[in-house]
Amino acid sequence: MIGSLIVGALIGMIAGSITNRGESMGCIYRIFAGLVGSYVGQTLFGYWGPSLAGMAILPSVLGAIIVIAVVDLLFR
Repeated sequence: MIGSLIVGALIGMIAGSITNRGESMGCIYRIFAGLVGSYVGQTLFGYWGPSLAGMAILPSVLGAIIVIAVVDLLFR
């Protein structure tokens, strides 16, 4: 479980730096974006590419970008 939180934070950090929202995101928001983004990305794009802690990295980052964009659009 701790491994999933760490990988979720890394995925959220990568997606935040891609979307230029990395500076304004807190640690909890990064973990949330990474975990929810992992679910969304793997549901939409499948399980391909390298994986850590049961999360496929590339679809998870794409899903986290989608989650960040939607949350940013809703709470702007």
